[in-house]
Amino acid sequence: MNEKIAFYTKRIREGRLKEMWRQTRWIYQYARHYWIAMVAYTLLGMSSTLIALATSLVSRDLVDIITGHQTGEVIRTFCTMIALNIVTTFLGLISDYASTWIGMKVDAEIKSDIFEKILVTDWESLTNYHTGDLLTRWSADASMISNGVLNFIPNTIIYLFRFLSAFAMVIYYDWTFAVFAFLGMPVSVLLSKTLLRRMVNNNKRSAAMGARMSGFNQEAFSNIQTIKAFDLIHLYIERLKQLQKDYITMKLDFQKMSIWTSLLLSTVGMIVSYASYGWGIYRVWSDAISYGTMTLFLSLSGTLTGTLHNLTSLIPTAISITTSAGRLMDIVEMPREDYSHDDEVKEFYEKFKADGVHFRIDNLSYTYHTGTTVFEHASLEAHPHEIIALVGPSGEGKTTMLRLILSLMPVSEGTAVLYGKAGRKNGDNILQEIPASPSTRKLFSYVPQGNTMFSGTIAENMRNVKPDATDEEIIHVLEMACAWDFVKKLPDGIHSIIKERGGGFSEGQAQRLSIARALLRKSPLLLLDEATSALDVATERHVLKNIMQDTYPRTCIVTTHRPTVLNICSRVYAIRNRQCHVLSEEEINHMMCDF
Repeated sequence: MNEKIAFYTKRIREGRLKEMWRQTRWIYQYARHYWIAMVAYTLLGMSSTLIALATSLVSRDLVDIITGHQTGEVIRTFCTMIALNIVTTFLGLISDYASTWIGMKVDAEIKSDIFEKILVTDWESLTNYHTGDLLTRWSADASMISNGVLNFIPNTIIYLFRFLSAFAMVIYYDWTFAVFAFLGMPVSVLLSKTLLRRMVNNNKRSAAMGARMSGFNQEAFSNIQTIKAFDLIHLYIERLKQLQKDYITMKLDFQKMSIWTSLLLSTVGMIVSYASYGWGIYRVWSDAISYGTMTLFLSLSGTLTGTLHNLTSLIPTAISITTSAGRLMDIVEMPREDYSHDDEVKEFYEKFKADGVHFRIDNLSYTYHTGTTVFEHASLEAHPHEIIALVGPSGEGKTTMLRLILSLMPVSEGTAVLYGKAGRKNGDNILQEIPASPSTRKLFSYVPQGNTMFSGTIAENMRNVKPDATDEEIIHVLEMACAWDFVKKLPDGIHSIIKERGGGFSEGQAQRLSIARALLRKSPLLLLDEATSALDVATERHVLKNIMQDTYPRTCIVTTHRPTVLNICSRVYAIRNRQCHVLSEEEINHMMCDF
């Protein structure tokens, strides 16, 4: 006993109860919107309890009437008992419906809110989590909370009311039966303490295993082509079997604990029941109570034992719910992106969209969370109707630079600004600058490396960035991206289906479709991250020339590992020694000759 007290004292010092309280308050922010429904659910549960107790009394009277201990109408009493059972069943159905409705509403609200918060979470912080882990937290943990919301205050109130009302009835008719009703309480209390510790560990193991399974499945299904190409089918089947074996082992461990717990509770329940039954027989034999009253006490004894078990089971349930809440809080409490400048950016764009938007980086420095420094005092600039190229070996920071421009990662030092030329006043240019931020992303179109097309039709993919785009506008940008040549040959043209991850199209075709989608958005700044790597040199040059010759005042920044198109760029920056160096024409020609 001293060891148990020391254990729970340690847990309290470690802040476990405080942490559970914080997680409970976090859950409350969702559940509070449905307090009326939860109050109604609680009242239904309490009403069902009262009717069940009334049914027990009527049942007692019916037994006493039949055995001759009491006079009364058998048929009327029997019909009354049937009516009460029907009402109890009806109230139970309503309670089940209310429980399902509240659970679904809370589930939808939590998942919608978490989904939104994940999308606006700091990008670099989010990359610390595996996609499978994020999916598990968003789906399974959110469902755990929504399904368990009613296991907090409403069911606690209902169970306490049921226990106290049944106990009061036992005391009223024969207090000696209360002794037997409480025989199982010490065992239930001690068992709940053991379950508290084990449930915490089990929930952590279960959540970690769920994340592993989800991550494995997500990666395997997303990379079936690679698995086939490297003949890794047998390897992945074996890995899945091992994960399943670990999962089954874990679940069987949980089941063993559940079996022993159930066995112990059942044994205690049987002892309590038979002890109550024996005491009831003695009381009937000694004419202290009627046979009907004995059946009432036996029924109430079962209610007390069952309700006490329900109350203690709320503890491990609460552990499960708060553990899930903690896992979700890990995500939503990460740093958020700042979109507070949205209105300012909209005004800026309206003011300068006719002449285009300029971009400049001055003395920018950036270091990863891991401590690796990528840039030190780097500078570059880009202007409307220009194509600026970033070149350099893989791993030198080309993609990182584009992410910094997009404010997906915050700069450590220096500035990144967008600015516009408002015209002339007194012979001087008037410049207005706004710092790059998540809000300025609405002024960018971005084509990252890899296939970024969504499942659906070509037209649907295009209209993701411009919902009101006409078919003519879509065809125009397809022509600019050199994609119309193959799209027009498809049976359904722009309404042809694109499968998941661009399935049905070659990598080069998918790249051209991605570029067309970016052009359709007509953003003043266009970022192409190796977006033409799968194109032949002639098509790549043709696409970039189309962008340069477009009358729209677009500022374009591209990263490329092929120098064959550099002579059509306005300026070329080589990333070396953590800085951006402008290359001379001679250096560009030298790179082209060496390629």
